[in-house]
Amino acid sequence: MKTIKGPGIFLAQFAGDKAPYNTLDGMAKWAAGHGYVGIQIPSWDRRLFDLERAAKSQTYCDEVKGVAAKAGLAITELSTHRQGQLVASHPAFDTILDAFAPAELRENVKARTAWAVEQLWSAAKASRNLGLNAHATFSGALAWPFFYPWPQRPVGLIDEAFKELGRRWLPILNAFDEAGVDLCFELHPGEDLHDGATFERFLEVVGDHARANILYDPSHMVLQQMDYLAFLDLYHDRVRAFHVKDAEFRPSGRSGVYGGYQDWIDRPGRFRSLGDGQIDFRQVFSKMAQYNYPGWAVVEWECCIKHPEQGAAEGAQFVCEQIIRVTDRAFDDFAGGGADAESNRKILGL
Repeated sequence: MKTIKGPGIFLAQFAGDKAPYNTLDGMAKWAAGHGYVGIQIPSWDRRLFDLERAAKSQTYCDEVKGVAAKAGLAITELSTHRQGQLVASHPAFDTILDAFAPAELRENVKARTAWAVEQLWSAAKASRNLGLNAHATFSGALAWPFFYPWPQRPVGLIDEAFKELGRRWLPILNAFDEAGVDLCFELHPGEDLHDGATFERFLEVVGDHARANILYDPSHMVLQQMDYLAFLDLYHDRVRAFHVKDAEFRPSGRSGVYGGYQDWIDRPGRFRSLGDGQIDFRQVFSKMAQYNYPGWAVVEWECCIKHPEQGAAEGAQFVCEQIIRVTDRAFDDFAGGGADAESNRKILGL
């Protein structure tokens, strides 16, 4: 078994235009000050990171690692959540998703998609140059507008969507394989890959690709009313990244899983700061240790009630309290009798 690395923190929700949130150096010192030992970097935020430069320059990547190391931190993963969303998107979301792309590509879906694919290729190279072995992203969504089967879906519609999804992602998966990096899809509502069933469907169309893996975030499973612990029993061999984020689900007579188009504060299912929700993280971390999870525990703060600074400060200590230093011996070794084939045969009456 392995002891999980951490605590790390995803910088995306904290980055801003004012110091210390507008530079990697400032954010590294800020994270270290809260007790974190790792940072997950949003690759689209040029205030913190230049993805294209990182893909081409080992010197630049060494400088980035140096900035983190100077603060006593490691880089856990890069993230391309925004770019991954653009690899595959249904036209219903074209206008909204334009904000995820450079201004010159807006209202040009073909160019925007090509840019997103190039960003993922760059992320594979940059991850390799940084010495990382996992990468966090979204799958995008062609079929999400049809997640509920009414009006009745035409036969083969979802099959066709996943075939296209596989066609778009397979070359990217191959690029990550060449780089020696696992591509970890965060299973998330709004993405075609949002639960175990959709992930299995994706594996079918990419030939069970070894680099197609999972970023496990139990909060998204709580909001879908999934068994987030049983999920680890089923898919632990594909879990290569981990967002530690809390959530709660409290259905009412007015609203349920779909949320009634309400704001986050009023929805039955909502994200919470660590320790304020319903997730049994002691069991989550126990299963991660049991199944030899090889990576980092990375705090992702999303809460509609608590201030982000309080969430960040509490998150590091919360994760430290959950991380299990795995045992290097069996608890009943003191009663063991050693290995002896002849004695074993005698005990069996042979």
